[in-house]
Amino acid sequence: MSATAKQVALTPSNIRDMKTGDPIVTLTAYTTPMAQMMNDHVDVVLVGDSVGMVLHGLPDTLGVTMDMMCLHGAAVRRGLTRPMMVIDMPFGSYEESPAEAFRNAARLMRETGADAVKLEGGVTMADTIRFLTARSIPVMAHIGLTPQAINTLGGYKVQGRGEDRARVMADAKAVEEAGAFSVVLEKTPEGLSDEITKALSIPTIGIGASAGCDGQVLVVDDMLGLFTAFKPKFVKRFGTLGVDGEGAIKAYANEVRARSFPGPEHVFADEVPKK
Repeated sequence: MSATAKQVALTPSNIRDMKTGDPIVTLTAYTTPMAQMMNDHVDVVLVGDSVGMVLHGLPDTLGVTMDMMCLHGAAVRRGLTRPMMVIDMPFGSYEESPAEAFRNAARLMRETGADAVKLEGGVTMADTIRFLTARSIPVMAHIGLTPQAINTLGGYKVQGRGEDRARVMADAKAVEEAGAFSVVLEKTPEGLSDEITKALSIPTIGIGASAGCDGQVLVVDDMLGLFTAFKPKFVKRFGTLGVDGEGAIKAYANEVRARSFPGPEHVFADEVPKK
């Protein structure tokens, strides 16, 4: 069945109820056309702050602004019918206080039509999650590797090995207790990810975690192979659009230089053809 306006859009409650059902399919999107391609296949579309690296050429997510998230979030919303839309809160928009987090989360939802927000952090963000959910802001939590904290984590390292295991488990339990409807586990060991998934009553969404999580998420540009030089261990390329796209650009350039494009079928006659 093709996506139509008659389809019932998924909500945070629906996603939470999928804890014991089929795996939750999640992908990032930043544009209307990409969102439209996901309608028939994806449960959750995340407007991630990865947009800063993917579309704006930033070295990390720390330079992403509220204005950027609002711009891309509104574009994605225009393309969606069935999937639930979650939008990332950018670095610096929620850490200072729960009240600041509420103001910025409300703006994101109001200006984009998002169904929920996502923020990074476990125990340290529990009070903020509690504050938001008590005020009708659904929250998807994000623990393990939290990209906005790379300067304190020392880079994009696996989180939760050895003595660090207890910290990540504590973060998981804290965000559940605070009211998050789901939680992203990023770059956490497989065994720990499975343990967290079994311990929580809310869905876990894995990225570099475990096939045993309640769902999976990838950056769409990574899984489509739009980047030919960058491939994290946890990414599987389901397409080769980067190679295909460069090949198409090369073919176009060659035809323009050879004056074989445009051809007769691509140009307009001086006179209107007679019927």
